[in-house]
Amino acid sequence: MKLIINGRLSINDVAMAARGEATLEIASECLQKIKLSRDVVESIVKEKRAVYGITTGFGKFSDVSISESDSKKLQKNLILSHACGVGDPFAPEIVRAMLILRINALVIGNSGVALSTLKMMCDMFNNDVIPVVPSKGSLGASGDLAPLSHMVVPMFGIGEVYYKGERMAADIALKKAGLTPIELTAKEGLALINGTQAMGSIASLAVTDAINLLKAADITAAMTIEALRGITDAYDHRVHLVRNQVGQMKAASNLRRLLSGSERVTRQGQLRIQDPYTLRCIPQVHGAAKDAVGYITGVVGNEINAVTDNPLIFPDKGDTISGGNFHGQYLSSVMDFLAISLSSIAGISERRTERLVNPQLSNNSLPAFLVKNGGLNSGFMIPQYVAAALVSENKVLSHPASVDSITSSANQEDYVSMGMTAARKARQVVDNLTNILGIELYAACQAIELGEGKLSPVCEAVFKLVRSKVDFIAEDRYMSPDIAACAALIRGGEVVNVSESIVGKLD
Repeated sequence: MKLIINGRLSINDVAMAARGEATLEIASECLQKIKLSRDVVESIVKEKRAVYGITTGFGKFSDVSISESDSKKLQKNLILSHACGVGDPFAPEIVRAMLILRINALVIGNSGVALSTLKMMCDMFNNDVIPVVPSKGSLGASGDLAPLSHMVVPMFGIGEVYYKGERMAADIALKKAGLTPIELTAKEGLALINGTQAMGSIASLAVTDAINLLKAADITAAMTIEALRGITDAYDHRVHLVRNQVGQMKAASNLRRLLSGSERVTRQGQLRIQDPYTLRCIPQVHGAAKDAVGYITGVVGNEINAVTDNPLIFPDKGDTISGGNFHGQYLSSVMDFLAISLSSIAGISERRTERLVNPQLSNNSLPAFLVKNGGLNSGFMIPQYVAAALVSENKVLSHPASVDSITSSANQEDYVSMGMTAARKARQVVDNLTNILGIELYAACQAIELGEGKLSPVCEAVFKLVRSKVDFIAEDRYMSPDIAACAALIRGGEVVNVSESIVGKLD
């Protein structure tokens, strides 16, 4: 696929290009805007006007004048000095998203970057030269300085990259790809690193995954409802209409569609009067997360098409204004919100798993830990432990980063967002939730096979999908690969796809 970069990307565009075979191309309508903003920068340098980051130093050094002869050295020094991140490197898909988002912000024409620099970034992406970027070191204001600097350093032939999946020195990779290192000119270094695109890349992928996971959570819940002969009256549309919460109505509608045609589900009074909260209140819990993710998606969608560097150039009047669009509070807040919302989904999923494996909670309709000859076999005892451990970890990860701040640059930059911390935490919660839902799906299929009765068409299709990867547990065996397989079916979208192929698009 070819992704045209024009300042108007969708989150789905970013995720698909970052994770699939894609090439980047700058939209033709952006070329004149790029030139006009660059002309403003060059006139500032020629006229020796005092403008932050163009003819001055950075941060606390903003009152230090820089000569025209030193302007190139200033930009290179900026990148080299700021490329000091630590920790494990980001996955290549995150760095690909960083490149996409940074180019997307710069083509809008308020940043003053030369077209040749933007083309170099596209060439690196298109030739699979992906910078190695350490994951820790950003305060989320003035933007993601350290990670974005690591993204830029290989353009000089310095640092490391993944070239076609192999980690190597940047100069070697550029040579293999037929690319020549570049030299930055006035303002370019600052424009390349002064923004929210590192946390924004994580946010884009996390939101994409969260939308899939919320659908998968409804599906895994439906499988558990089938296994426990749940009462469907709680999902009656009238119940949710009078609550007046959109996400709740969507979740209940999904459950009704997913369970339609089942002979295992029951009505109130048929076996029992009402179900416990983990079954009865699925629409309320899942619905709250759906509404939260809807809001989060809007904020992230705005941010990935924003100009977030400093100073900003307005070519129509030749103005250059220092502001604070690099401040990551929007992303910091919504990534905390995402972690909290998905942690609730994880918590109720783990409680459903416990209800499957615990005969006291399944009304003795299922054997302890979903295995025959218990005692000799432990069955699903420890998968529930694993889910519980991940739920507990999510509680720690849900502690907000967005309310924290540590001053920097000699108190010039005295209130920061910690947006990168929030984004990294949210990504870990996404990964944990994927495994927790995988465990519920694994257990639900085992429980279904231990019961009797016709499943709904959707649940039957999901059951067959799981059984194509994971067999019934007749006696204890090595279970980790089974959990990984179930989680992969959720992560890759197969569980959602097979369901939507039957009932249409889920909400």
